Amino acid sequence: MKITQFDDLSSALTNDGTLSLMTIGAGSAFARSLNQNNILLVKGDDHLMIDCGTRLSQALHQYNLPISQIKNFLITHSHADHVGGLEEVQLCGRYVTGQKPSMIINETYQKILWEQSLRGGSEMSEAIPLTFTDLWHCIRPTLLDDHPRETWDANVGGLNVRMPRTMHYPDSARSWEDSFWSCGLIVDQRILFTSDTRFDPDLVCGLDATYDFEVIFHDCQLFTGGIHASLAELMTLPAAIRAKTILMHYGDNWRDFEDEALQAGFHSWAQEGTHYQFD
Repeated sequence: MKITQFDDLSSALTNDGTLSLMTIGAGSAFARSLNQNNILLVKGDDHLMIDCGTRLSQALHQYNLPISQIKNFLITHSHADHVGGLEEVQLCGRYVTGQKPSMIINETYQKILWEQSLRGGSEMSEAIPLTFTDLWHCIRPTLLDDHPRETWDANVGGLNVRMPRTMHYPDSARSWEDSFWSCGLIVDQRILFTSDTRFDPDLVCGLDATYDFEVIFHDCQLFTGGIHASLAELMTLPAAIRAKTILMHYGDNWRDFEDEALQAGFHSWAQEGTHYQFD
């Protein structure tokens, strides 16, 4: 894995065919000095934006990449720092570019996302009410039958993603099955991106036993409690897991914990403007 920094994404949507992951942001929902935890995947001529928060359009603008150029999206769950920018995307596609963006989404989550987040701002934009599929092209993932937890599989060209269900919220949920719909991401069967999740060792260790990930990007809250995995909880993971775990989705005060995490054997902290390239 090669790690570099970027300050311009104007030509980022294609590459030489290697797998690239770019952190547009790494901050939590309430961070004020950090962009939100949304990432861009690129492989050859194919790209996929993971989540689309309220500040994504502005963050991309600062990197010289109009959000209208993003053609493919995958949404991990319905909190605003992950879906708050989608109304702009769908209305821009309808009325500015004239091209529907695509979204990897199953029918269950499509209903949730439309009815509970996107419908109110778009349905009545025209004389005949609009539907989700008027605004989006759906890439339907396939449910895998050989995984211990619900996991979906899809491709965007040569880019493969698998979507294991996660245990994010409410905090009273006992497992991913009791939780509101949310998922993580397995990229090309090489990288685990948890998105937002409570501490769930089976998610990380169980999947790593199957895939032997090269790197794990993990949600990291800087206090214990609520609906995110805390740094203290993550420190209990096996040393081999910690060594390949990059911490993300943290608060503004992350520098106060930077050395503690590195001394505990974590790989690093994700930071916005970072390009991870996999041979």
